Amino acid sequence: MSLNKKKFLVCGAGGFIGGHLVKDLLKDGYEVTCVDNKPFEYWFQYFKECKNYSVDLKDYDNCLKITKGIDYIFNMACNMGGMGFIENNKTECMLSVLINTNLLRSSAQNSVERYFFSSSACVYNDLKQSNSYVQGLKESDAYPAAPEDGYGWEKLFSERMCRHFEEDFNIETRVARYHNVYGPMGTYDGGREKAPAALCRKIIKAKLNSENIIEVWGDGLQTRSFMYIDDCIEGTKKLFFSDYSEPLNIGSEEQVSINEMIEIIENISGSKIEKNYLLDKPLGVRGRSSNNDLARKKINWDTTISLKDGLSKTYDWIYRDIKKNTKNNKFTSKY
Repeated sequence: MSLNKKKFLVCGAGGFIGGHLVKDLLKDGYEVTCVDNKPFEYWFQYFKECKNYSVDLKDYDNCLKITKGIDYIFNMACNMGGMGFIENNKTECMLSVLINTNLLRSSAQNSVERYFFSSSACVYNDLKQSNSYVQGLKESDAYPAAPEDGYGWEKLFSERMCRHFEEDFNIETRVARYHNVYGPMGTYDGGREKAPAALCRKIIKAKLNSENIIEVWGDGLQTRSFMYIDDCIEGTKKLFFSDYSEPLNIGSEEQVSINEMIEIIENISGSKIEKNYLLDKPLGVRGRSSNNDLARKKINWDTTISLKDGLSKTYDWIYRDIKKNTKNNKFTSKY
């Protein structure tokens, strides 16, 4: 059977990465079924040409129904957000293990051929991320295990579950460890937003309100690497259609401090901002970046979009959405 005859299921299709993935799969001519637990009006992107379902995938019976007749699954579904959310909602984050577990169980029952799990750089050992600037994390750095509490443990456990379902039930599994994905059509307020979108929002609102100061969590010296959504989707597809079944980094090697990212956004906005550092806010690890050596070797993939270019696209989209919502007297985006 040709790939275009395969039936794809995207779980978490109403989310940020899931929505972009569905759009790309449709562009390639695939038949896609979409599922998310949010009501349709809160999906980031909704495509009428798909079969769309709003159901809770923590329930095994729902998973059995939604995976029937499906060939390929992308599991992008989980309860997550930026550092503020995952630090303060560890139980909710860990309950996402039910989604992956029940999807794998139903995949075995319904003879699904291939299964993709969206893991995270939060699985990596905290001891390797204690300095502001660190060497890029290699896939082997996840063990011995000491991941981010809550969210990181759920991701690491779910990775192991994928491995064992492949061993015991012959389901081909693919696991991507995403590093801080950002871009348009994502969350930028409401508590679940990540640093690039949050900082764009703060600087935009300061500019629109003729203010010159923003709040920054931490001292601004903590570092991360941030991957633009187009690079994420390309890496995801390359991994999924490859023969490689071990966890693989899908992230950027361009490591920057929060202060450096603020400077990039300042240049994009054409404004200069003072920073009020909030040292009591959740920070996560001190430094984190991706090592893409294995991705280059195994799937011939690397990022192509610089942080500056990606932030420009993201800033422009958030600016337009804030202006639209302000005009309509809506001060919190549905995203």
